[in-house]
Amino acid sequence: MSEHYFSQNPSSPHSERSVWISALGEKLLFTTDAGVFSRDGLDSGTRILLEALPPLSGRVLDLGCGWGAVGCLLAKKYPEAEFLLTDINQRAVELSQRNLQENGLKNAAAIQGDGFSSVTGAFRWILTNPPIRAGKAVIYSLFSQARSFLEPEGALVIVIRKQQGAKSAENYLRELYSQVECLDKSGGYWVLMAGCGKCDD
Repeated sequence: MSEHYFSQNPSSPHSERSVWISALGEKLLFTTDAGVFSRDGLDSGTRILLEALPPLSGRVLDLGCGWGAVGCLLAKKYPEAEFLLTDINQRAVELSQRNLQENGLKNAAAIQGDGFSSVTGAFRWILTNPPIRAGKAVIYSLFSQARSFLEPEGALVIVIRKQQGAKSAENYLRELYSQVECLDKSGGYWVLMAGCGKCDD
């Protein structure tokens, strides 16, 4: 089967389920479905990403949001921040929209788009668990494009398996950004934060 979770319109038969997710001191009920990433619950990489994040504020982009785990949990934890969730997968976006609504999260919205294609404005934070199976060219393009959507003091934060190219990804980020920091290395994953650090301080 050639279809992946990053297909624009999954043809997999629907098979919805309800999943409780607890993270960051929050507990939310999500609806997931076939044809989306990690339909059974929060995957290890995403949990490690969430737990490694510093406190968030301002505009936050959840890039490749899937059914909305990251965006929803963070929107709940940081009600004063503004969240935008985006994914190429239309089914995933519809699930994110439902999960935001059903959890009463009015400080977030979800839109469909390939990478940054539907995104406008600048963000303090861009967060992603990139679609490794889409290939290096695809995910490296996302890392590069992110620069144009960051505020001057903004940062891109990614999680990637060590065995799936974490060190290479770190090296590439250092070519693009003046400041790159590893926030965490655990469970076989690296959480990398990259920014241009244009502030004067």
